Amino acid sequence: MERLTIGEVAKQAQVGIETLRYYERTGLVASPPRSESNYRLYPQETVRRVQFIKRAQELGFSLKEIMELLALRATPETPCADIQSLALEKISTIEEKIQTLTAMKYALANLVEECSGNGEIIDCPILAALDTGGNGHH
Repeated sequence: MERLTIGEVAKQAQVGIETLRYYERTGLVASPPRSESNYRLYPQETVRRVQFIKRAQELGFSLKEIMELLALRATPETPCADIQSLALEKISTIEEKIQTLTAMKYALANLVEECSGNGEIIDCPILAALDTGGNGHH
């Protein structure tokens, strides 16, 4: 069975070495045994696991959620519906974040509209709103 150095795993999985070390520290990736020359040598499966973690992160899953997904993936009797349920929860969370971000965008856009971009900083409506919690008074 082929064994890979940390640099080889990082390169194949397209992550930094520090990312791989972090995944090890958090338990997402198992620490491999050391070779006689004291190198950590990883099984090829580690590359697939790291790629899985990165793809899950790109879809918005937290490392804690990814740990759960990995545990479910390692249990052959896990029904697909369990994974679907986690994905549906994530969609709901993403929708909530989109609503929050949209509200933030509109609030900030309104402040930008109030600001002429001219005048002194003391009269800036954006800073005034931030300073007073949004009521616009000093």
